[in-house]
This record gives sequence, structure tokens and C-alpha cells, in this order.
Amino acid sequence: MSSAEANPLANLEQWDDFVKDRYDPGKPKESFRHYDEKTPPVVREFYRLNHQNQTREFVLQKKNEYTGKRRGPMGIWEAMEYLNTLVDDSDPDTNLSQIEHNLQAAEAIRRDGHPRWFVLTGLIHDLGKLLCLYGEPQWAVVGDTFPVGCAYSDKIVFPEFFEKNPDFHNSTYQTKLGVYEEGCGLSNVDLSWGHDEYLYHVMKDYLPEPALYMIRYHSFYSAHREGDYQYLMNDHDREMFAWVRTFNPYDLYSKGDERVDTAKLRPYYEDLIAEYIPAKIDW
Repeated sequence: MSSAEANPLANLEQWDDFVKDRYDPGKPKESFRHYDEKTPPVVREFYRLNHQNQTREFVLQKKNEYTGKRRGPMGIWEAMEYLNTLVDDSDPDTNLSQIEHNLQAAEAIRRDGHPRWFVLTGLIHDLGKLLCLYGEPQWAVVGDTFPVGCAYSDKIVFPEFFEKNPDFHNSTYQTKLGVYEEGCGLSNVDLSWGHDEYLYHVMKDYLPEPALYMIRYHSFYSAHREGDYQYLMNDHDREMFAWVRTFNPYDLYSKGDERVDTAKLRPYYEDLIAEYIPAKIDW
């Protein structure tokens, strides 16, 4: 498969925009299917590749590859500047950099008076998209996340595309619980691989637990927006998902075209980063 075939989106923001529109709080849930039928072809192709290729074997392989954090040390602001190189000039809708988008989310959280660790989470939550710069295809970086190793929920966007996934034909994986036990807790469940899971493993030694839930599960829409997969959760997951739902509107709706003064804000955020995270961490 060529790079263009493996990466149908012009840029990762096309997926962000799709999710923002699909989960608009003013949109009735019954309209989701109708909306999905009008999805741009490149976004449909992205989801087709994601659902076809995110097997349990693939997820475990990527966890083994990346969770050992062998990409070398890097500071947070350095990582943000590196992610800036991902900006695609073909995006006609915004001239804002990745750093500016991240600052917009963080500033919205800050204005609403949330804890400092929450503000920091808004700043860094998408840094796992560095996976694109490591050579991973778009379908292994972004996309609604979902459990692998058990039956797929019909609440996942475009569930029909799972029919091409080899796991769909594995009877062990297509029962309600699959390889898991009821109430086992999400820490014991493998979700599809992407920027959420990668950044969780990078940050798990540094941030409070609610922040880690926000990072790890902010793309798990079938659970935190649709309420599915409750049978895999334990009571602690349900408690922590209140934080994920609080974070979700900032993730989806805080970004706009108005520029932020990065130079003016940088000292504040460098101090905030230093409060929680060492100057260099392993990626």
C-alpha cells in the first residue's frame, strides 16, 4: 500500500473536524447514521482502513514497540515544536500551528478555573500524534478508539467496516466479553492503537490519575459519549470517566481561527510544565 493510500486524509484535522461535527451537542443522536452517510469520502476511507487494520495482534505489537519509550529524550515544548512540523499546507481552513491549537484548548480550560494539572492536560493531550512523524499511518494515530479482543459495539462510527477485520471472524474475539472478564477494568482492556494510548504511557509517571484518564480515553467515544462497554468497566473507571466527559468539550470545541500570542504565553506554560514534568522525558 502506498503512502497516499495508507493516509487518505489531507491532514489529521479532518478527523478532528468530523468528530467535532458528529458529536455536536445540538445534533440528535438519531441523526448520526444520516450524518455518517454524508461523510466526505476521504474520512470514510480513513475509517475503513482503521477498522480493517486495528486487530488485537496489531495493537499488542504496537504496545510492545512504543511503550518501552525508546525514541529518545525530549522536553514537552520541544515535542510541541516537533509536532508543529506535521502541519499540512493543504489545509484551507486554518493557518494556526499545532502549538496554537493546543494553547487554545489550554487557555479555555484555564479561563474556566480548572486545576493547573487540567490546564496542562489540555496543552499536551494531542502530543501522541508524534506517531505520524515516526512513520505510522494515520489510521494508527487518530480515530475513535475501541476495545480489541471482544465484540465491536454498534455505537462505534461505521461499524460495518469491521467485517474486513480478521478479528471479526475470530469467534473467541466476537463474544460480548471476548478475552476479558466482566468488570475487569479498562486498565486490563486493550484499546485500538493511537495517539491516546501512546501519550498515556509517556505521561503515566508524571500526571494525576484524572489527567491520565483524559489522555488515554478522550477518543473512546462509544464509551464516554454513548455509554457503551460498561460491562468492561469497574466502579473506579466510571468515577474517572466524569473527568473524561468534562474534558471532551475543550478537546472538541475550544479550537478556532483566532491567533494566540504564543511568545507571551510560553513562560506561563513552561513554568506549568516544569511543575509536573522533568525537563527531558523518554518518548
